[in-house]
Amino acid sequence: MLAVVGDLVEDVVVWAGEPVRTATDTAAQIFRARGGSAANVAALAAAHVPTRFIGRVGADAAAEALVADLTSRGVDVRVQREGRTGTVVLLVDADGERTMFPDRGASALLDHVDDRWLDGVAWLHVPAYGLEHEPMRGEVVRLAAAARARGAAVSIDASSTGLLAGIGVDVALDLVRAAAPDVLFANESEAELLGLAGGGAVAASVAHTVVVKHGPLPTDVIEAGRLAARVDVAPVAGIRDLTGAGDAFAAGFLAATLQGADAAAACLAGHAAAASVLANPGAHAATGSST
Repeated sequence: MLAVVGDLVEDVVVWAGEPVRTATDTAAQIFRARGGSAANVAALAAAHVPTRFIGRVGADAAAEALVADLTSRGVDVRVQREGRTGTVVLLVDADGERTMFPDRGASALLDHVDDRWLDGVAWLHVPAYGLEHEPMRGEVVRLAAAARARGAAVSIDASSTGLLAGIGVDVALDLVRAAAPDVLFANESEAELLGLAGGGAVAASVAHTVVVKHGPLPTDVIEAGRLAARVDVAPVAGIRDLTGAGDAFAAGFLAATLQGADAAAACLAGHAAAASVLANPGAHAATGSST
């Protein structure tokens, strides 16, 4: 079983139909969707491997709807309920790039997780949003240690340059090292900020395997600080929304790894999963997609 710990929130996705016109109206389409990086990974991975989501939501109607949505996708949902469910507003420009306005609400307050929620887990995945603030920061590091003690592998997604800069690069690296992931995912900008690009001592110090995504360019697999593979990305047409592409990649990669794939084959599965969400609002695969 794959377990994913982190956020389950409501996404309000705004597709701008023209350049933003400050102080007046801008034509747009607006969508509401289940969101949260961790929930996105869980929803997309559950089509391929048994998957559990661990997090906190509010004690409100929004939480009921989000939990129901995630459960309907085959995810074993384990949540604490208190406070107010979070919301993220995503402004997506005509090229598909996003500007995000997160209010994580109850998600950021995860603490004192029942260790029995790790029963049967072979892999624990954590988006770095869980490292932003206490008490969740310490709890995520504790859960990673608890998972490893049970024989599970651990992965972390670097998630966001804004997040990492807010935490502080040195602090972020120390937190990743404390969680001791087997795999660290980062996009090109995140890897550059953390000093991971191209491999080297920093990459070797944070995870045995560092996977660096370069958008449509080949993905780098760095093992023990050295470039081990460069995996081509198949062209994708009709890109409208990059939201959740990294989450989808992680879902595809981890599901394939749990099914026995090596890192290069897992990257190909990650690329296919990412491609499945790029034409839709939020991190949701196209209807009928196998991912």
